[in-house]
Amino acid sequence: MKLKRLAAITAALGVVVAGGLVASSANAEVVSNSYVLVGSDTLQDAANALANGTSITGTRVRVTAGGNTIGSFDAFPSTGTGSQIQTKPGGPYFQRPSGSGNGVSALRASITGGAWNGKTITGQVDIARSSSGPGANQNPDGKLAYVPFGRDAVSYVYKGGTAAWANLTASQLKQVFEGTLTSIDGVAVNPRLPQSGSGTRSFFLSAIGNPTLKAGIDTNNTTAENDATVLNDGEIIPFSVASWTAQVTGAAGVNTVAAASGVTLGSAVAGVAAVSGSGATTVPNASYYANTTFGRDTYLVVERARITVGDAKYDPALAGLVNPSVSSSLTNFTSGVSGSPRRVKEKFGFLAPSQTAPIYAYASL
Repeated sequence: MKLKRLAAITAALGVVVAGGLVASSANAEVVSNSYVLVGSDTLQDAANALANGTSITGTRVRVTAGGNTIGSFDAFPSTGTGSQIQTKPGGPYFQRPSGSGNGVSALRASITGGAWNGKTITGQVDIARSSSGPGANQNPDGKLAYVPFGRDAVSYVYKGGTAAWANLTASQLKQVFEGTLTSIDGVAVNPRLPQSGSGTRSFFLSAIGNPTLKAGIDTNNTTAENDATVLNDGEIIPFSVASWTAQVTGAAGVNTVAAASGVTLGSAVAGVAAVSGSGATTVPNASYYANTTFGRDTYLVVERARITVGDAKYDPALAGLVNPSVSSSLTNFTSGVSGSPRRVKEKFGFLAPSQTAPIYAYASL
């Protein structure tokens, strides 16, 4: 589920609607002439749509900044052909940051000049997409700002199994991933996990009680998140509900759920389905998203100084791009018109975040 998008120049700060200059989808990424987003696969498709332009709501929508377009780079492939990216003109080629943790690490390296996978990438990343919050790195004096993007939830998908697999408790899931529960309803179950650095992986494991993982689970640590095609019969893996919704409705453009055939989205909250409807009519279940264990806010992460008025590094165009109070920003979730970022994000399975204030993290970078 890795979509490549084209970035190009447009006219002005804000949302470009019908009649403005827009770029079409493409099968290759090009360097950005302004700001660059990398990181989480979960946020990728919604961010790509906003960055590259979309008519999914019925009105052409595109978010731009400072008179230029923004570039949102896919999370995968993390190995082999296509794993190296160049994000800005004249910049170095470097390893594609795959997942939330890697996106934040690349952002930190871009700020400090430290190496990212052996390359100096100073100034090459401006925003990290993150499907999880800062966790233990949260700090009121932090140098990074986690700005809420939208509300998601995490559940699991499985292939094969029985009806009993559709509603597993956190306790059962913990046992499955520890290897102490090896069959459900008489059918053998094998746990799988997304790649290291995946925000969905870390969030799910925390939600089910931080299991001591069964030996041998995806030891290569490169399994793509939110990709149902990785599953064989009897396997189970955590999955973003927003990503499931975007795939089965066609918003994402690539449907790994259909390609996998025979996979099902389960619910980890007793008596609450993760989604309602099916196929093109699928929508998130707000009650599932509101659950305090399996619901989660997702974030765009930026350098705090660059969005702080009065700081020497303050960048008004970047600040406007991630300011929730600006109706045309990536993070806005208040404007309800069809040509708004909110409506686009809803098509990709996101609901309004639980709050809009940034969370600060990383006292040092």
